Amino acid sequence: MVRRLPNVTAPLCEASRLVESGARSVNGTPIYLRDIGAEHAKLRVLVTGAIHGDELSAASVALHWIQLAAQEQVRMPQEVHWRFVPVLNPDGLLAQPPTRTNAHGVDLNRNFPTPDWERDAASYWQQRTHKDPRRWPGPKPLSEPESRFLHEQMQSFRPHLIVAIHAPYGVLDFDGPSVPPSRLGRLYLDQVGIFPGSLGNYGGVHKGVPVVTIELPHALRTPLDAEMRQMWLDLLRWTAAKIPGDPR
Repeated sequence: MVRRLPNVTAPLCEASRLVESGARSVNGTPIYLRDIGAEHAKLRVLVTGAIHGDELSAASVALHWIQLAAQEQVRMPQEVHWRFVPVLNPDGLLAQPPTRTNAHGVDLNRNFPTPDWERDAASYWQQRTHKDPRRWPGPKPLSEPESRFLHEQMQSFRPHLIVAIHAPYGVLDFDGPSVPPSRLGRLYLDQVGIFPGSLGNYGGVHKGVPVVTIELPHALRTPLDAEMRQMWLDLLRWTAAKIPGDPR
């Protein structure tokens, strides 16, 4: 996997100290995560990458951010428990060539249980995407082990903020309560709307958990290291100012 990801070396991957989450993909590939910060922290943030397997840069940025989180370069007003899932769709990422969908051909970012999913997701797929196979929402909500894993993380970890890293539209999207960040690095806010079964729709709109969706400019290469660091610092500053966490 290291050889496939842009701007990722074996030492960087090893330093990320990923551990198996216990969940596995359709093909039985482990889904890895990394926790950074105290478990009793008042603020919990979940960062995900590569829910679409062909967005390789998303996984790379998540791995670089793990290093920045571990270095604690910016002091937050309260402790933060970070949970990183750099590759949510390992089967899609490892496919030849990489695929947006998982091994069942499901777009995981259309598989979350938004209200009226059975009606809205199918209708949107048929009428708006003309049955694009890259955007098939699946036979039912949470039909896939990868989307079930993330859904379970939302229930057990109870994040106050979800940061979903995507590519390649080069914008910043936001769903849910709170004032959205106006920019992260060179990415500016450009809210693109919601989709049936998407994480932003489910988490941000229906569960009230702010979801910051980062659309990197390129799927096959990362921003420069300095730009990734600036995006991280901007995310920290916005999070400290706008996401309160648990009451003290």
